[in-house]
Amino acid sequence: MPKQTRRQFMKTTTAAAITGLSLWGTKQSWAGANDRVNIAVVGIRGQGFASHIKKYPTLENVHVTALCDVDANLFPTRVKWLVENGYPKPKLYQDIRKLLENKDIDAISVATPNHWHALAGIWALQAGKHAHLEKPFTHNIFEGQKLIEAAQKYNRIVHHGTESRSSDSCRRGIELLQQGIIGEIYLAKGLCYKWRNSIGTYPDGPMAPGNGWQQNVAGTPGTAYTEEYLKNVDYNIWLGPAPKRPFNPNRFHYNWHWNYDYGNGDIGNQGVHEMDIARWGLGVDKPTKVMSIGGHFMFDDAQNTANTQIAVFEFPADMQHGDKKKILQFEVRPWITNNEGRLADSFQDDSATGYMTSSANVIGDIFYGTEGFMVMKSNYFKVFLGKKREPGPTMRETNNADHDHYQLFVNAVRANDPKMLQGRGSVLDGHLSCSLVHLANISYRLGRSLEWDSEKERARHDKQANKMLKRNYRKPFEVPEKV
Repeated sequence: MPKQTRRQFMKTTTAAAITGLSLWGTKQSWAGANDRVNIAVVGIRGQGFASHIKKYPTLENVHVTALCDVDANLFPTRVKWLVENGYPKPKLYQDIRKLLENKDIDAISVATPNHWHALAGIWALQAGKHAHLEKPFTHNIFEGQKLIEAAQKYNRIVHHGTESRSSDSCRRGIELLQQGIIGEIYLAKGLCYKWRNSIGTYPDGPMAPGNGWQQNVAGTPGTAYTEEYLKNVDYNIWLGPAPKRPFNPNRFHYNWHWNYDYGNGDIGNQGVHEMDIARWGLGVDKPTKVMSIGGHFMFDDAQNTANTQIAVFEFPADMQHGDKKKILQFEVRPWITNNEGRLADSFQDDSATGYMTSSANVIGDIFYGTEGFMVMKSNYFKVFLGKKREPGPTMRETNNADHDHYQLFVNAVRANDPKMLQGRGSVLDGHLSCSLVHLANISYRLGRSLEWDSEKERARHDKQANKMLKRNYRKPFEVPEKV
């Protein structure tokens, strides 16, 4: 794909007209005279329930009109929550294709496994709807290119679920970095040190009744995926674009993160947030060199992604305001760690939801400049200046960044204006940040560094790496070459 600046992209997207035939047709206007926005939440477990379902209805004149999930066992509790809180009862779907036929739906908000994000988004755009996609909104680099093309072609909004872009403290911290608070920035380091237990191993197929499988994170304790439970699961649609494999608990709810068929490891799960902030603070777009090493240490289990991984990206000087190249470093650790940058200070144990399973988690970014350094996480930053590291400006979050991020998406939908998302989770910014995740994983899996052609978005002189820019899609769940 040819190199494109943010300005060029926004200009093209704003001027684009809806062309061609979609799978479902398009509609020129939406909602009612009262500006109501009807949202369908696709993927209603974990983040889909805790954030998407619970926060959209709190926005003015926004309705959660429909819920979609392959696991129908989840519907009763989600519907009950909405009704008991005074919200309308939503329509229910297991198949996103049926959902997208509903012309009353203006936008979808997707919290499925990673391998479904881009396809759900493209199908929504083709159906004349807008899409908010959880991070990382692609499973590979090809999908990001197609999302950009589809957003332009169908003149619809695509929003990336990196909520830090709507955090008051993050935005203020980035402003200070751009103003030179720590001098010329030469290095940004992203950290993802999350306590992760072993996922174990399980045989394929349904589980025996009474065998309560205890998920270590973000799951419902005691859930047993028995034959009776799986009768209410459309496993074929769950697999979607991924290869056909028999059901296994470790390839289903949440633990799909640790399997390359569906997820991208913790570098794609949490790491995309930190790399997005690091890239934002450095003021860079596409790297020219990538190196990543790591492994799956300590546990003999079903995980096939790295649980310990280091990635380094080099960005050329000609993309910067300074006179030197920039370096972005990222690191994942799954176990005991030091409290680097004192980033763990405000984290609390949250084992009930599994998002933070230990107060020892260290997550955030450190920016290094010629005059000092800045420590930043999603709700806090602090500056240290000079050789003596004297305290400088600091700020702790006061707003609800998730709420504001969803509000931003709704505002952009009402205006049908992608410019409103510029620097706030636009489709282009999402693609650039997700690409770092995918390049790191390609480098790690091949066991070698990559020379990256940022113009063509291809690895130089590396056919194996270029084959990994796209996956083999299972029919009919294919991300199309021509959107």
